[in-house]
Amino acid sequence: MSVKDLLLALCVVVAWGVNFVVIKVGLHDMPPFLLAALRFALVALPTIFFVRPPKVPLRWLALYGLTISFGQFAFLFLAIKLGMPAGLASLVLQAQAFFTLLLGALLLSEKLRWHHIAGIVIASGGMFLLATTAHGVQAASGITITTMLLTLAAALCWGMGNITNKVIMHNGGVPIMSLVVWSALIPVGPFLLCSWLFEGEAAMVHSLVHIQLQTVLALIYLAFIATIVGYGIWGTLLSRYETWRVAPLSLLVPVVGIVSAALLLGETLSMRQVVGALIIVIGLVVNVFGGRLTPLRPAHAQRD
Repeated sequence: MSVKDLLLALCVVVAWGVNFVVIKVGLHDMPPFLLAALRFALVALPTIFFVRPPKVPLRWLALYGLTISFGQFAFLFLAIKLGMPAGLASLVLQAQAFFTLLLGALLLSEKLRWHHIAGIVIASGGMFLLATTAHGVQAASGITITTMLLTLAAALCWGMGNITNKVIMHNGGVPIMSLVVWSALIPVGPFLLCSWLFEGEAAMVHSLVHIQLQTVLALIYLAFIATIVGYGIWGTLLSRYETWRVAPLSLLVPVVGIVSAALLLGETLSMRQVVGALIIVIGLVVNVFGGRLTPLRPAHAQRD
């Protein structure tokens, strides 16, 4: 990978890591479902007038939009609104990698390797350690059983979206930006409906009439920088290089998320939470790089 492309990849990693801080800021003065609806409305409009629609069946486009967009961000925004620390949310959400593996094995008959299983087991230990801090003093930090489960539900929806994306690409690849932009239309309606049902018409009107500058800037960041620019650059890099050169860089996203949350939001972690976070990172690393640790079989053994 050239130095220029590596810097571009790192810029995307930083943008996606800071994204969780921006979500926290955006949720200060706007309910989660309404914020998500506006985010995806801005992604789709006016971009759809400049990007051709993907040539995929509507049912697959709808499923992609309802999982990776509606499901993921409905649960994630709600978890952060209820107090889930932005930094830890960026880390726990990476459980999507494990959900993707498990769903691939169940639905697509893909094989799980030893390092996949080891990574899942190790990361699960870290998740359990974080979940057991959800009481007493630790609950004040926003990590509760509810916020943990909501964040894991977001990761599950992301994993379902990954499987849907894989099916779409297998049946005829489409440009990633076309898929991202046009699928963004799908969750807008459900988000607005959820906002009306659960947040109330009065809260929706008040949030829109009295929208704050920081909320507007957060929406611009979430829609254009984190989504359109981020996915655009990332998709371009994946088209230029092998997946193994690009994908592992995403492991830096939760690192940026935790650091930026500490610097910009003043979030702190207890020692128990730090250990849990480190265990999850180790599980992710084993999952991504563990296959390279498998010793090569001797030449004579392969002939046998």
